[in-house]
Amino acid sequence: MIKPCPVKCCPASHSLPKKKPQRRILVVDDDPDTRQLSVDVLVSSNFDVHASVDGADAWEALRVKHFDLVITDNKMPRMTGIELIEKLRYTRLPLPVIMATRQLPTLEFERKPWLLPDATLQRPFSNDVLLVTVKKVLRTDDTNWNHMEMLLPKYL
Repeated sequence: MIKPCPVKCCPASHSLPKKKPQRRILVVDDDPDTRQLSVDVLVSSNFDVHASVDGADAWEALRVKHFDLVITDNKMPRMTGIELIEKLRYTRLPLPVIMATRQLPTLEFERKPWLLPDATLQRPFSNDVLLVTVKKVLRTDDTNWNHMEMLLPKYL
């Protein structure tokens, strides 16, 4: 039984438990097994997860749907993870990104610091590490964009 709110000015729904909206995550990886493992782990933790086979496919998905987070590999056909991040930054889409890859493109990040993702995961990593990183990035996604705007070159 739902107890009515003791304060008369509050709407009746005030006493109902509020359900948190599911966070929507886009997983981008050209390896089907790796992609599916990430999707399964995230779905089992109650995230709304969509998958893309490479950066170009992800870019199309990002143009038609809203996502709260992108988790991307780097070395993929048609469009790499770095190229995807670059497109996100140039369009000033305030979307947090986790790069999960075997070999991090550290030289590229040094040359273009505005391409730094919000977090990086070097493969192999555990499912627990993936979940902790996702939750940390989603919890801080509002402040990350302010920091990223300072790093963006003036000519963008």
